[in-house]
Order: sequence, then C-alpha cells, then structure tokens
Amino acid sequence: MAEIVAGSRDPSIGRTQPAPLSSEYVKSWRFIAICTALLLINAFSQIDRILPFILAEKIKADLSLSDTQMGLLTGLAFAVCYALLSLPLARAADRGSPRLVLVSCVLIWSVMTTLGGFAASFMFLALTRFGVAFGEAGAVPAGHALIARKIEPERRGLAIGLFAMGIPLGTMAGFSAGGAIADIFGWRVVLMGAGAIGALIGFLTVLVAGPTPRLHVTATGNEPFLRTSLNLLSAPAFRWLFLGTIFLGFAGAPFYAFSVPFLIRTHDFTATEVGVFFGLLQGLMGIVGTLGGGRWFDHAVRSGSGRVLGPPAVLFLVASITTTAALFAPAGWMSIALFVPSMLSFSFMLPWGFGAAHLVAGPGRQAQASSLVMIGSGLIGPALGPLFVGMVSDAASAAYIPNGLALGLLIVPLASILSGLALLAANHRVSAFLRQR
Repeated sequence: MAEIVAGSRDPSIGRTQPAPLSSEYVKSWRFIAICTALLLINAFSQIDRILPFILAEKIKADLSLSDTQMGLLTGLAFAVCYALLSLPLARAADRGSPRLVLVSCVLIWSVMTTLGGFAASFMFLALTRFGVAFGEAGAVPAGHALIARKIEPERRGLAIGLFAMGIPLGTMAGFSAGGAIADIFGWRVVLMGAGAIGALIGFLTVLVAGPTPRLHVTATGNEPFLRTSLNLLSAPAFRWLFLGTIFLGFAGAPFYAFSVPFLIRTHDFTATEVGVFFGLLQGLMGIVGTLGGGRWFDHAVRSGSGRVLGPPAVLFLVASITTTAALFAPAGWMSIALFVPSMLSFSFMLPWGFGAAHLVAGPGRQAQASSLVMIGSGLIGPALGPLFVGMVSDAASAAYIPNGLALGLLIVPLASILSGLALLAANHRVSAFLRQR
C-alpha cells in the first residue's frame, strides 16, 4: 500500500504532489503529543459549538431573545460558514502550513467564544457565533492535513480516530460541565472560560506539532480550489463516497435531533433518565467507534486490498434494521438498546470516511477532501432532515395518527440503507481506483 498513499497519478483528479519523506513522520512521544493536542482541539471545538444549546434558556432570559433568534445563532451561522469557508481554508492548509491554519482557526474561535461572554445584544452575540463558525470551518481539514504530513500512512487511521474522539468527549464534557458551571457562575463565565482554555490548547499545539514543510506545488496544484473540488467529485470513487456522506447527514441529524423527544413522548421517560442512559451510551459508542474504526481502517490499509469502506457500509445496513425496530418497540429499554448500532455507525464511519477520501485525493489534497466530506454530511441533511421529521410528525398529529414522531423518524433507517449501499459502491470503486495507481 505504500504506493497508494504516496500518490502517483490519476488523470481524473490531476497530478498529485510528492508525499512527505518517511524521515519527516513523527515517532513515539511526538505521535502521542500531536494526537493528544488534536483530540483536545476537537473536543473544545465541539464544546464551543454546543454551548449555546446548553446555555440557551439563560441566554434567552438575559438578553430577551426569541426562539427564532436562538435558532439563527445555533444553526444558520455554522451552515453558512461551513459552506463558504471550509473549502478555501482547507486549500490553505493543503498548500501552506496546516499547523499555522489549524492554530489560527483555534485562536479565532476561542477569542470569539470568549467575546460571546461579553455580549449585551443579539447582534453582538450573532457576530461572535459567526466568528466561532469561521474558525471551526477550517479546524478538521487542517487537522487532517497535519496528520497526513506528520504521521506515517500505516497509523493515520488511528490518528484520525483519536482526533474524531474529541467529538463525543466534547459533547459529554459540554453537557455535563457547561450546565453545572452556568448554574453556579452564569453563562458568561462558561463562554469566557471555554474560550480561554481553547486558546491555551492552540498555543500548546504550536509547540508539539513542530514545523510542517511545504509540499511542492505542481502546475495542477495551482488550480482554483473549486476546480480541484470538481475534479475530486468527477472521480467515481470519491463521488460515491460523497453521496454516502450526504445520506449519512439525512440519517444522523434527525436521529440526534428527535431521538430524545421520541423516547420521552413514546415511552414516558423523563429528561433526566434519557440524558443519563442515552447520553452515556452515545458517548461510549462514540469512543468505541472512533478508536475501533481507526484501528480497523489501518488494518484494511495494510492489507493492500483497497477495500476500505466495506465495514461501515455493512454497519449502516444493520443499523437500518435495528433503528426501524426501535421506533416500534413495545418497551423503552428495548428502543434505547436497538438505537445503539446507529450510535455506533455514525462514529465508526468517521475514520473510514475521511481516511478513504484522503487515499483517493492523494497527497496535497487531503484537507480539501475532508472539507468536501464535511460539506456532504453537514450541510444538506442537517438542513432538511429534521425539518422533514417535524413536518411528518405535525401532519400525523393533526390527523390523530399515534406515534407520529416515529413515522417521521423512519427517514433515519431509510437514509442509513442508502448510505450503506452508496458506501458499498464506493468500496468497490475505491479498490479499483487504488489498483490502477
């Protein structure tokens, strides 16, 4: 597989750039230090992203905001910034120093989170949230570019998995600590404290990551980032993977938005009960999925077969069956247990999806490939999926149909099936693509 990750040439994408020399890859404690820094960065990225959800009621009361204004703060800013800024920031990480882009993004969103603690109006708070979104739009692509430059190919799946593990850890820490600290010290202290810690982690990353030599840019490497994106999407292997991530967005966003309300309405759980059981299981599955998926992906790469999307595809197909059963299970504990494969599938997919995208894109395009995967999974599905579920649920309630929320949530297993099938197609094409290189 050395020739796969080193990157030769594929006419559908363009000439690849030379991969880093093996002597430039970090070893032993530097590997641990970089992975730890990346995990902390992603954890605080997730914390800063979800804090407005946790602090929503306190912010609304203090600033006299409406639910519509809170929706604009927590949804629109991230969707717009991811769509508009993720690709150019990814290109900057690919062509320049991923360490510089990553640290700059961390400092931007940390400063903006801190400034949010001083907000006295909706407009000021909205501007700070756009600033947070600006920084976070480039964090994951730049982190992946840093992994590609500094970590040897046989360990990148583990590194991506550790990086992704920051999401469940950040979610658990944000929900558990954010609300508790806000109850004692107020929501402003929470934002200022989270921003200050994030900035400190950014400065530490400068020290542990070390310099990242620039890749040699070929003539093709100077093409506009939109053209590079279109070239990536023109490759069947990447196109099927991208389609799979779009379906993933339609499965994941409604699942996380409405699973808790479904359990409360259908099975009479309290919010506390759901928060404990569902939250702990989700965090555990996030850790198991990202770490286990990363190690398994590395094994698949070392096997040399090029079949690097089969396991997550199969898991999505299994999850579609169990999630359908969960929506109509007679007991609440059965529903929660049957939701577990879906929880696992979403986190398990992260190292496989990003890792496969990097293999297809080749050296010098990993950050841009990550950006496209993020846009596929994070833009269309999250914007339309929860809206569809809400509309179906409201229509069912108006027609006096019981369990209307479960009917709307059927989009989750349907999208999981489509994602699994698209990933199976991508698995075959990625294998064929890599054999030709």
